[in-house]
Amino acid sequence: MKLNRAMIPDLAGLQAFECAGRHGNFTLAAAELNLTQGAVSRQIRTLEDQLGVPLFERIRQRVVLSAAGHSLLPEVIRLLGQTEEMVLRAKAAADGKKVLSIATLPTFGARWLMRRLPDFLEEHPGTLVNVASRSEPFDFTIDRFDVAIHYGQPIWAHGMCTYLCSETILPVGSPQLISQWPRAESSDFGGAPLLHLATRPKLWSEWLDKGGDQGTNAFHGSRFDQFNMIIEAAVAGMGFALLPRYLIEEELRSGKLSIVLPRPITTDNSYFVVRPEGKGDNPTASAFQAWLLEQVSPAEAVPGRVQTIAAPS
Repeated sequence: MKLNRAMIPDLAGLQAFECAGRHGNFTLAAAELNLTQGAVSRQIRTLEDQLGVPLFERIRQRVVLSAAGHSLLPEVIRLLGQTEEMVLRAKAAADGKKVLSIATLPTFGARWLMRRLPDFLEEHPGTLVNVASRSEPFDFTIDRFDVAIHYGQPIWAHGMCTYLCSETILPVGSPQLISQWPRAESSDFGGAPLLHLATRPKLWSEWLDKGGDQGTNAFHGSRFDQFNMIIEAAVAGMGFALLPRYLIEEELRSGKLSIVLPRPITTDNSYFVVRPEGKGDNPTASAFQAWLLEQVSPAEAVPGRVQTIAAPS
């Protein structure tokens, strides 16, 4: 069914609703939008009339989102974000620029991609990038990214996954900690302070098992929910950490961290470049994908694994 244009809300009304919903206050929304409180109230009332549902409950001097308002707000935030992205792309195109939108894992983006991205931009002058953090797969039909970096298995709805690299994990520690707790074998980690990633609680256990030591308590120690925090904790000497080599290149070069034992393990998951299904004709995204594959060191790549996998039907 095609809606009558008169039934489609205008952006001003949606902006007023989003701002009032975020603040829980029409006066603060009016100040942010540089409008009067009455104008914000009228725009929201018009939106409510168009939708046929109350978006706010007016209780004495306060306004709170109704059930319908709570349900609508995330959709409006997403729509306004897409509109802003569209405007920015249009403005960039008017200047002859190409815009590449990249979704990346937070620590991968900060510690690997950002240090290399200037080289890509130098090779492709006139390109602008929008980079956002995404820890989980998302819907390319809703979030309009050109490329995503994914860790896991090559499974992504509406996405085409191309193998990027494997993940090599090494035990590392600060020089000060290593001097206090010299390691010769994996069994020497018994009683040593260990740092754990909350989303991979079995990593130390797997590393110790592969070293033939199953008697050490692999689960004691401090836990963190981001690799970034574990890296900083390891540099500060809080404990030994199992970390991907590509995330600590600078720390290893500078000597802030050292490899405790040359006994790497490769995890079952890998990194993939993901492109939206049916968008293979984007030359800037194709160039970026090819550049990413060139950046992977031979130690991280696995021969024969460069392959593209379509989304499951």
